[in-house]
Amino acid sequence: MAQRLAMEYVNATMQMTEFQLNQFLLTADTSYISHRVKVLGAGEQEIVLEEAGGEEVHLSFERKGGIYMGSLSCRVVNPHLINAVRKLFFMYKGTGTVNRIYKDLTMMYYYEGGSVRRISEVRPGGTKLIYQHKYSVAEMLAVYKRQSVECEIEQLRQEINRLLDMRNRSQQEAVIKEVDERLAEAAVRLFRLEA
Repeated sequence: MAQRLAMEYVNATMQMTEFQLNQFLLTADTSYISHRVKVLGAGEQEIVLEEAGGEEVHLSFERKGGIYMGSLSCRVVNPHLINAVRKLFFMYKGTGTVNRIYKDLTMMYYYEGGSVRRISEVRPGGTKLIYQHKYSVAEMLAVYKRQSVECEIEQLRQEINRLLDMRNRSQQEAVIKEVDERLAEAAVRLFRLEA
């Protein structure tokens, strides 16, 4: 099996409550990893995870209400630090791209809310899709129950009826021409929505 050289987090985000952040800080220190917290202006914090050999990861947290929104973009080489960041990312349902870097290839994992949505294999010769998330039954039901398109169709039909009434009452060519143009646009939109 190929040995992983590094992990890279690209535009990764996660969110946690103040309690969860404090719990993480209590468990962050191990015999291999230590942490320090830098308090910045406007309630922002930066947590620095440091491996005994000196490698560091900087996590920025911005407080929004009672939630801390964390952001992370880094490349991690040390196995202990990789494990600590990986646990943090999974535990707090991270979103973003995680690259697992090997000697001859990179495996790109795209996460959304802590779940893998897509996996790609990147080699010098090109990229190959390995896995792509299919909708779960719950997601399909939510899409099925969503009625926003139906509401828009109903509003569009009412608009078309109003325009037809306006066209039938009008005697002026300019008004009829403008109404016909608006009716044509509405018909195209209605066709797209009903499709």
